[in-house]
This record gives sequence, C-alpha cells and structure tokens, in this order.
Amino acid sequence: MRAPRRFRSASGPLHRIMEAGIVGLPNVGKSTLFNALTSSQGAQSANYPFCTIEPNEGIVPVPDDRLARITKWIVPQKTVPAILKLVDIAGIVKGASEGEGLGNKFLAHIRQVDAILQVVRCFEDPDVIHVSGKVDPLGDIETIDTELMLADIQTLENALPKAQRAAKSGDKEAKERVAAIERCMAHLATDAPLRKLELEEPLRKAIHSFGLMTAKPILFVANVAENDLEGKSPLVDLVRRRAAEMGASVVPVCAKLEAEIAELDEPDRSEMLHGVGLTEPALASLAREAYRTLGLQSYFTAGEKEVRAWTVPIGATAPQAAGVIHSDFERGFIRAEVYTLGDLETYHSEKEIRAAGKLRVEGKSYIMQDGDICHFLFNV
Repeated sequence: MRAPRRFRSASGPLHRIMEAGIVGLPNVGKSTLFNALTSSQGAQSANYPFCTIEPNEGIVPVPDDRLARITKWIVPQKTVPAILKLVDIAGIVKGASEGEGLGNKFLAHIRQVDAILQVVRCFEDPDVIHVSGKVDPLGDIETIDTELMLADIQTLENALPKAQRAAKSGDKEAKERVAAIERCMAHLATDAPLRKLELEEPLRKAIHSFGLMTAKPILFVANVAENDLEGKSPLVDLVRRRAAEMGASVVPVCAKLEAEIAELDEPDRSEMLHGVGLTEPALASLAREAYRTLGLQSYFTAGEKEVRAWTVPIGATAPQAAGVIHSDFERGFIRAEVYTLGDLETYHSEKEIRAAGKLRVEGKSYIMQDGDICHFLFNV
C-alpha cells in the first residue's frame, strides 16, 4: 500500500457551485443589482474570473476577511475566495404560473437554482414606473409568492397520477413520492410555502428532482434610496416584518449606488464609500448573507502555493469536505489535521502550532466547523 499523502493546496476539480437566483417584478432594480455584483472591480481576480459567464449568469466571490488574516502569517503565491453563482432570472408578472410574460422561462430557471434572492423595491422615484402603479413591497412579495405556489401546485398535480400508478406495483420509492406529493399539496392548500413544511429525509429525497420553488431558502434584498442606505424607511420595515414571519433575512442595498461603486477603481471606490458612510460595498454583505441562506460555510487550506476558501454545507464531515477538493480525497480519507485561525494568530506558523500541541487530528466522523484550517491525509 502506498504511503499516505497529505494535501496542502489543490488543483483538483471543484464541486458543483451553489446557485442563487435573483428574482423580482419588472423595474425593481433586479438587473442593476446583478450587473453590479458581477462587474464589481472588487470581484476581479487574476486567480478566478469573477464575471458574467452568460448573459444572465455570473460568478462572484464571497468576501471573507479571514483570508487576509491567514495570509498575514502564511504568505501564498495566490489567494482564492469562496464563490457563488448568480442567475438573473427573467422578471415575473402576475399570471407567470400560467405562462404570462416570460413566465415559463422564469419558472424553469428558478427550479434549477438552490436559493432565491428576491429584490423588493423600497424607494420612490417618479421616473421609474412600478409595474402595479405604486410602490408596494408587500404586494410585490405576495405576487411572487402566489405565482411560485401556483406553479408548485401545478408541478405536484402533474406528477401525482404517474406516482400513483407506480405505487400500485408496490414500488417503495413511488409510495414515498405519493406520500410526499400529498403532504406538499395539503400544505400549499393553506397558502404557506413549502419551506415551512418539515418532511422526513426519504420523502424529501423522493421529490427532490421536482425543483419545487417555494421549498427553496429565500433572502430578501430591499432596494433602497440613496438617502436610506441602512434601510430604516417604513417600506423596509414592512419587508423585515414579513421576512421574519417567513424565517428569512433582509439585506438593504441601493442598487443604483452599488452599480456606480462597482465601476470604480480601488482608490476612487474607497473614497466614494467613505463619502456615503459605508465601510464596504453593500454587495459584500449581500454575498455573505446569500452564502448563509444557502446553508454554507467555509474551511481553508493554507500553504505557500495558495490560501483557499472551500465551500461545504453546514454539517459536512471531514471526508465530505475533502471530497470537495477531489473525489479521491474522500474515497481514500485517513484523517484531517486541523487548527484554527486563533491558533495561527497566537503562534504565527503551523510549525509552532504543532509544537504547542494545538494541531488536532480528526477522523471520519468529525463535523467541519466554519473557519477550520485543514490538511487532509488520504490513500488511494
């Protein structure tokens, strides 16, 4: 058997990038926000092309100050942040679930994403006409909620007869699918989204391929005026109260201002941020909150070649985390050597961390913690 190998920096294939779909009614600032996120000068990197990859798709970094803190003590040739994929989804209108407007395209795209970022207009501007004739954030949320629930009902109704036929033959998975569909339909009949419904794992797995939209986690983006960057207006308060009822978060963002900031080089950007009282673009907090909404966390690998943030679901085990780097690492996992950023800032090097007895050895059952710095030992 070959000797165990230790991973320090990786060039293996990435796992599937998690996707968040940006949705909203027409003229709420959805595309302005998407363009700002994907064209930000702060999102450019020689190590990763943070940019629009399709007319309506883009990759953005997740800002994380821990990377800079790590590279203060472990100086790499390059630094690579965690990333998210954003999809700018066609604007929805009332009746989208029945094919109105670009409804079918809208719904098809939303089924494919992992989470929804709903942009809600929370500013008055006579030059930007609201689709319903007045600024009404709760009405906007209700319109999209209704369309997504109607579309989910339609999906479930279409799937039920086939599942019932298969269940009659005694197929266990088909029986679970029927049970899951019926539970979901009963829940939707109460006008509540499926993200509020708790299903046992076998039932959730049975209908996972349906891409049910109201089951996806949601984050509200309150598009605010330039004089309300902290989102203190009554319109934003309405969104916060509604989001709290749904177990969701709200991030206030002035899409117009962020678009202007995104076009600036670093010195000018810093000056503009200072001028409006911001320490960083609001897009940074939005990216981090989207990451949390998706149920994700980061661990780090650190060496002379690179310091990199890797994305794993909260609750991932050490072998699963290793598999994000390369499937061989998960298959041949032996152990993980783990330390914390606090250890690094105390002892200043991995050598000293090891000498102080602070380098932990973790096995296959270890649950990864946000911010772990790791080496993986594996044998294939």
